[in-house]
Amino acid sequence: MPILSKDTTVCISLAGRPSNLGTRFHNRLYEELGLDFVYKAFTTDDIEGAIRGVRALGIRGCSVSMPFKSAVLPLVDEVEESATAIDAANTIVNSGGRLIASNTDVEAVETLLHRSGVPRDSRVLIQGSGSMAAAVTAAFRHAGFDALTIAARNAEAGRALADRFGATFTADRGATADVLVNVTPLGMAGPDADALAFPESSIRAATRVFDVVALPVETPLVRAARTAGVPVLTGAEVHALQAAAQFERYTGVALTPDQVARASAFARSE
Repeated sequence: MPILSKDTTVCISLAGRPSNLGTRFHNRLYEELGLDFVYKAFTTDDIEGAIRGVRALGIRGCSVSMPFKSAVLPLVDEVEESATAIDAANTIVNSGGRLIASNTDVEAVETLLHRSGVPRDSRVLIQGSGSMAAAVTAAFRHAGFDALTIAARNAEAGRALADRFGATFTADRGATADVLVNVTPLGMAGPDADALAFPESSIRAATRVFDVVALPVETPLVRAARTAGVPVLTGAEVHALQAAAQFERYTGVALTPDQVARASAFARSE
């Protein structure tokens, strides 16, 4: 790690529950590439003050996680289409004092769908109704998937999300589809760590299972799908792709797939 100086470029993250994933990913690559950057995770109870600080202190990049993804939109100068489409940003770039917000989650999920070769005529069931569920739904729609269904405990939010993207809403927790997508905290490290996002019968009937939970990589849903012989897409893959897109926006350096894979593995090796 280079010695920090007055010229070191600072990037940060703002999250309700900060983790070391982004910190380790970005700092590992700064070191590998010899970039005079440093990345630090923060939380705050004053999002307006935090964004004023990003502008006032010349912080180059700011990753934004829940619960701040929508709250930051009125605080920036420009919002790219990737964020306006879902009313949520996960990335802010400070360009000479002008703050530009975007959403690399949408880009990451769409890239993953193309790479994995999921058939576009698949029936897709997305469980969740928050900002990340909106990003996932937008990515499926942008990638050419038409048969989308939203399932959510919050029926009002679920119906609103479905209406926004021309999807169907269901309250049936046992619904089946070709592609099952979990965009809820079920399976995330914490109180829901042992929860299974879909019934085992639905998992066995699926052709692909996608768990957007980033920590841990092997959620109960992912383990159940592997046991059933169903191919999986993971939150770890989404995180790596969206972090790589942020890295390029902050530094101007496009990463190779090998660099992304090494940084992602390092971020999870703690």
